[in-house]
Amino acid sequence: MKLKKNNPMLNHFMLKKIILAIILIWPSNSLLAQQDKTGNWLMYFGTNRIHDNWSIHTEVQYRNHELAPNTVEQLLLRTGLNYHLSSSSMLTAGYAFVPSYVYESEQSEPETTEHRIFQQLIMTNKIGRIKFEHRYRIEQRWVNDDYRNRLRYRLMAFIPINKPVIEEGTFFVGIYDEVFMHTKSTFFDRNRLYVSLGYQIKKSLQVQLGYLNQRVNPFGKHHLQLGVVFNTDFRKAKN
Repeated sequence: MKLKKNNPMLNHFMLKKIILAIILIWPSNSLLAQQDKTGNWLMYFGTNRIHDNWSIHTEVQYRNHELAPNTVEQLLLRTGLNYHLSSSSMLTAGYAFVPSYVYESEQSEPETTEHRIFQQLIMTNKIGRIKFEHRYRIEQRWVNDDYRNRLRYRLMAFIPINKPVIEEGTFFVGIYDEVFMHTKSTFFDRNRLYVSLGYQIKKSLQVQLGYLNQRVNPFGKHHLQLGVVFNTDFRKAKN
């Protein structure tokens, strides 16, 4: 017997799988005991459409050591050129500038400055009402005078709450896990686990309030995140 596309049993099964995955990869209590102060990330993301096949990615992340937004840990500025292969897949090539600051440092300049080039592929699919996003990213990083390569994979799920799909006026849950890997030395770099509550204000504007736990060999830290997604469309209206 074939399962229908919006079969409630299938949706329930997928939700159970996602919850089980979170439990399995959640840090242990001993690890949480080692964590530093809770930080915050204030974030903006934009996909600015300029052609049916092309768009420009814009991104700003202001990351703080503590909850108060006055103890800067890292500023991330990222941009890129997107090529839309289809409605469910997109290639991106871009650049990021990332200055980082040590907690309670006496100097005003960043301790490390990173210039980063990246290439990525994003693919999406749906199972029932749950939308899955797979992001594969390769990074070439110049951190001060040190050159590094890094591989990243992120699996994210978007689950609408009050409507069948995410559209204007929809509350939704966002969940992702992302693994970072080096190409030499220590293979595992870090892992990020994220859960959020989002609201689609209108087609072009979305907000998310979430929690992120980041593990870095083997220490971890909590982060409160506030994200704004603002997608613009500069294509000329068709007659």
